[in-house]
Amino acid sequence: MQPSARTMGPTPMPARKVLFQQERTGLTYRVPALLPVPPGPTLLAFAEQRLSPDDSHAHHLVLRRGTRAGSLVQWGPLCVLDTATLPGHRSMNPCPVRDASTGTIFLFFIAVRGRTPETLQIRTGKNAARLCCVVSRDAGLKWGGAQDLTKQAIGDAEQGWATFAVGPGHGVQLSSGRLLVPAYTYRVDGRECFGHICRTSPHAFAFFSDDHGHTWHCSSLVPNLRSGECQLAALGGGLLYCNARSPLGHRLQALSTDEGSSFLAGQLVPSLPETARGCQGSILGFPAPSPGRSAPDEPESPEDEEIPGGDLSWLLYSHPTGHRARLHMGIRLSRSPPDPRSWTEPWVIYEGPSGYSDLACLGPVPRGTLGFACLFESGARVSYEEVSFCEFSLHDVLENVPPDHVNEAAGHCWPC
Repeated sequence: MQPSARTMGPTPMPARKVLFQQERTGLTYRVPALLPVPPGPTLLAFAEQRLSPDDSHAHHLVLRRGTRAGSLVQWGPLCVLDTATLPGHRSMNPCPVRDASTGTIFLFFIAVRGRTPETLQIRTGKNAARLCCVVSRDAGLKWGGAQDLTKQAIGDAEQGWATFAVGPGHGVQLSSGRLLVPAYTYRVDGRECFGHICRTSPHAFAFFSDDHGHTWHCSSLVPNLRSGECQLAALGGGLLYCNARSPLGHRLQALSTDEGSSFLAGQLVPSLPETARGCQGSILGFPAPSPGRSAPDEPESPEDEEIPGGDLSWLLYSHPTGHRARLHMGIRLSRSPPDPRSWTEPWVIYEGPSGYSDLACLGPVPRGTLGFACLFESGARVSYEEVSFCEFSLHDVLENVPPDHVNEAAGHCWPC
């Protein structure tokens, strides 16, 4: 069914709430992660607290809890996660995942020794990062002490890594119960004599657990093209989808047919351009509407109140839309993943400097559709002035993204 014609005029943008803001002292908040926790849902908004915008000045991880009050979210005060740290290390890259069967939240992060920059680790081939996790069993009110999982999850493979990191952003749980945490490493591909680096290459991969987080393991790496910061989504037919930052001008996607234990060769996605130097982006899978649902502009019927999910998944993607700089946060939709041609042009939800982001699904909302949220870096002059939160629905997305070329050519915009 063809969508009805849209009225011409400025594209609407969702209301925005600033959750973290750069302070006069220089404290800066970057690298957001967002996790909805039932019931409600409660929203957990994480970020890095840095002494300055510089990566090497990362300090603590922080959290704000949001609770639903009617159509609004009421946000609690900023809380510093004092337990999410290792002595002598700085905490970076929050990456939460929740086990639905136990209610346990695992907040993964990397702890990096002192102020050792990533560039130095890559140049020398000497890793200064540790894989760490803190756990909450009460929806993020209290957190346990930091666990260093590096030896358990990585083992001897660490000797061939110049450095690594998780996410940033959310992890996922599969229908099998497997928990997955996205990650990437700079693999040492060759060394000169005396231990100096010859060359390295970045590769996305995943950490996973099949026993509710008691033990963790690492997958094999995306084998070919260079890929970095990434996120994961489950697709129909047993496929796991990885979307990663790449220095090759476009995003990279890679599939797994064994629930993330390994990945097939990655491929560039021409319809998802990177900024000049690349930027983290968020990916989110959700059940496609059933084939018989009406188009968003048609009147809803009582049976439209449910959001049935089958084997077919759609994907949302958030990323700055500027090609030369991190500008204008955009939302894109794929109705036919993993076809790299299936992405729409973006719906810009914020005009101005924008950076890292994380998407979350909030479940059913009025009008028989799904609700989503995006937590993203934003600012008036530079992208790290604040971290903002906004909500929108699948109806809003369908109203505001231009039609994708694949489904337009097929003469429909709904799965059949």
